[in-house]
Amino acid sequence: MSDVTSSKPSEALDDEAELREVRLPFAGLRTIFALMLREMSTSYGRSPGGYIWAVLEPVGAIALLTAVFSAGFRQPPLGTSFALFYATGIVPFMMYGDISMKLTQTLNFSRALLEYPRVTFIDALLARLLINLMTQLMVTLLVLSGVMMLASTDVTIDISKAVAAYGVILALAIGVGTLNSFLVVAYPVWQTIWAVMNRPIFLISCMFFLFESVPQPYQDYLWYNPLVHPIGLMRDAFFPYYNPTFVSYIYPLTLACVMTLAGLFLLNHYHRDILDK
Repeated sequence: MSDVTSSKPSEALDDEAELREVRLPFAGLRTIFALMLREMSTSYGRSPGGYIWAVLEPVGAIALLTAVFSAGFRQPPLGTSFALFYATGIVPFMMYGDISMKLTQTLNFSRALLEYPRVTFIDALLARLLINLMTQLMVTLLVLSGVMMLASTDVTIDISKAVAAYGVILALAIGVGTLNSFLVVAYPVWQTIWAVMNRPIFLISCMFFLFESVPQPYQDYLWYNPLVHPIGLMRDAFFPYYNPTFVSYIYPLTLACVMTLAGLFLLNHYHRDILDK
């Protein structure tokens, strides 16, 4: 009898453990969803005005560049539409900048919530990544669709190349944002250093010109900017006669993987110590 009765509590504990294992994934999904709702309300507001601004920002940049360069040049470096040429560079670049910046601020943004044991830094990173990725994909669809409708020529898109370009952009944004999310909290001065270092990237990512137009030896140096590769691939998707032989998948993806793994390793080992300070 004692053996039978003693086995019941152990069976109950086993059942409880199994239920906990089943519930935990759903609890994690609920946490991520709640963090996404918080991100929507704080970053874009409770009204659609925040999302309208997310669309107007790239539209304004494209319109300004189109007006300035069309006044000084007869045609863009590719095609006949200045707006389409600049849109294929600006839109993916802004996606990289927005997602990497939002991921960089993850620990500071969710510092209070990370005190709860159910909320992990992975939850916070995934929530910010998902909501801002969906926002940027919406912006991409609206802006590029509008530009193509206004373009004077028919546009044929290679969907596979466009998806590949955005995949590389997303990988780089995740890598930079994950690593910086640790560095800006561990070393607050890094945020200022990174802002200064990152400022010229807007000018040297081939948004306003083609990689092939840069003379040697500067072209060889420019190749090491990982953003020129997905932007070149994005242009290849919209301009079928453009053949960017300089594009590499291995270099930017390897760099993105190294930064992501380094950031996750550092966050896993030290984020609690940093937040407790």
